[in-house]
Amino acid sequence: MKQRIITALVLAPLAIAAVLWLPTAVFMGLVAAILLLGLWEFARLAGLPQRHLRAAVLALNAGLIGWLAWLGWSDQAYRLIALLGVIWWLLAAAWLGRVPMAREPTTANLLLKLGVGSLLVIPCWAAAALLHHDGAYGPRWTLFALLLVWGADTFAYFVGSRLGGAKLAPSISPGKTWAGFWGGMAGVALISAAAVPLLGLGYARWPLLLVLALATGVASVVGDLFESLIKRHSGAKDSGDLVPGHGGVMDRLDSILAALPVFVVLKGWLGL
Repeated sequence: MKQRIITALVLAPLAIAAVLWLPTAVFMGLVAAILLLGLWEFARLAGLPQRHLRAAVLALNAGLIGWLAWLGWSDQAYRLIALLGVIWWLLAAAWLGRVPMAREPTTANLLLKLGVGSLLVIPCWAAAALLHHDGAYGPRWTLFALLLVWGADTFAYFVGSRLGGAKLAPSISPGKTWAGFWGGMAGVALISAAAVPLLGLGYARWPLLLVLALATGVASVVGDLFESLIKRHSGAKDSGDLVPGHGGVMDRLDSILAALPVFVVLKGWLGL
C-alpha cells in the first residue's frame, strides 16, 4: 500500500498537468504511447508471448491512431469510433457473465482477443481526442472524466475493504464487493457535484451531470472486471510490473478504457 500511495502521489500531478496544459496534439501523442504500452501487455495476456508478433500488433494499432490524427481532432469518424467503443463495452459486460468463453488457448481465441485489444485502445484514444479538443473547457472535461474513474476506484476500495459483504463478481475478481461498488458510485456523485462550477455549468444541470458521472462510474467497473477476466484466463496476477505497486500499465488503464467512450458519447447525448 505504501508503494501504491507513493507512486500515485508522483504520477497523479504529472497526469493532471499533462491534461490541463499540454496542447491537444502533444497530449494525444502521449495518450497514444500509454495506450500502446497497455496493448503490448494485453497482447501477452491474450496469449501472444512472441515479441515480434506483439510489435506487429502495436504497429497496426499505431497506424490506425496515426490515420485518425491525420483526419483531425473533430472528424465524424472519431464519434463513430467512440460509439463503436460503447457498443463493444456493452458486449463486454455480457461476456462477464460467461467467464469460460474464449479461455482455451486456441488460435481463434487469440485472434478474438487481439481484435478486442484494438477495441480497447482505439475508441478510448478517439474519445480522449474529442474530449480534450472540445473548446476552452475540453481539458477540464477530460480531467473530470479521469477524476470520476480514479474516484470510483478509490471510494470503492476504502468502502469495500471496511464494510466487506457480498461479492460483486466472485468468479472474476473475488476482492470486489457490492459495498465497494456503491461506495464508488457515491464517490462519483460527490465529484460531479463539486465539479459543476469548474465545468462552466449551473447547478440546474447537475442532474444531467450526475447521470453522466454514474454511467461513467459503472463503465469503469466493467473495464476493471473485463481486464480481470482476461488475466484470469491467462493465469496472471498483473498485466506487468512497470508501475511500482500497481502492476502493469493495463492495470491502470482498464477502467479508463471503458469509461472514456461512454463518457464522451453520453455527454453528447445529454447536451453537456
